[in-house]
Amino acid sequence: MDCKEIEKQIPAFIEGRLEYKDLKRFIEHVDSCEDCREELTIQFLIEEGMVRLEEGSAFDLQKELDDRMEGALHNIRVHKMFKYMGITLEVIATAAIVVILILLFT
Repeated sequence: MDCKEIEKQIPAFIEGRLEYKDLKRFIEHVDSCEDCREELTIQFLIEEGMVRLEEGSAFDLQKELDDRMEGALHNIRVHKMFKYMGITLEVIATAAIVVILILLFT
């Protein structure tokens, strides 16, 4: 993804609306691109800061953004784990079917 695509996805990230593939690419890009990370920080501070000011509550927006990024990374890791578990189960099931077929026809 290029920086323009990432910038367009920042609002969706802030609102938690990115699908897994887009989220993964978004996080990977933002982690490696200082300009996009800065743009994300600015938009997050503006969006969430306005809400907090209206609520009158205390806040640490940088920590909240860091927590949100860490949560996204966690979701990516969990998704990847389930994907690999599914592949492993498919391999085991296929091997079991092959063994059963061999036993039936020998």
